[in-house]
Amino acid sequence: MSSNLLLDSKSVGVILHRLANQLLETHLDFTNTVLIGLQPRGVYLAERLAKLLKDDYAVKDLRLGYLDITFFRDDFRRSEKPLSASKTKIDFLVENQKVVFIDDVLYTGRSIQSALSALQSFGRPSSVELMVLIDRRFSRHLPIQPNYRGRQVDAINEERVRVLWKEKDGEDAVYIENKNLK
Repeated sequence: MSSNLLLDSKSVGVILHRLANQLLETHLDFTNTVLIGLQPRGVYLAERLAKLLKDDYAVKDLRLGYLDITFFRDDFRRSEKPLSASKTKIDFLVENQKVVFIDDVLYTGRSIQSALSALQSFGRPSSVELMVLIDRRFSRHLPIQPNYRGRQVDAINEERVRVLWKEKDGEDAVYIENKNLK
């Protein structure tokens, strides 16, 4: 498998600050806005953004939750191995709130469709936006587009985008891997 570095740690940091600023421009004080990281790997991006917004931009009372979509996926019964769910932690109301879903990679759009279904259990938001670190724009199965994107990538189907987070993987980086090349 060949692996090419798309974003290094410095580039990831720059993108995180840009995404935080875009959120600030749109939502100002976050009074009616909640951030929801999609389990499992969107949580790392959501936590990083929440820390930036609080520490660097003095946003007070920022609400951050985590949403597991495992059993809302349209393919969860097709897997041969047992699925393990992550935790959902939403300890605030989403009713009439602006919800920003946060995920690491937007690929087919099916995860976002699942997240929309799962969110209905927590109320009816006034709006839902999507933020992703990587947007694989030519791979959509559903008409879903991000409101905020860190980087747009034109990866073909044999290629995989792998996002690494310092908290989980020991480094911040994004790689494009091709399983057909050595």
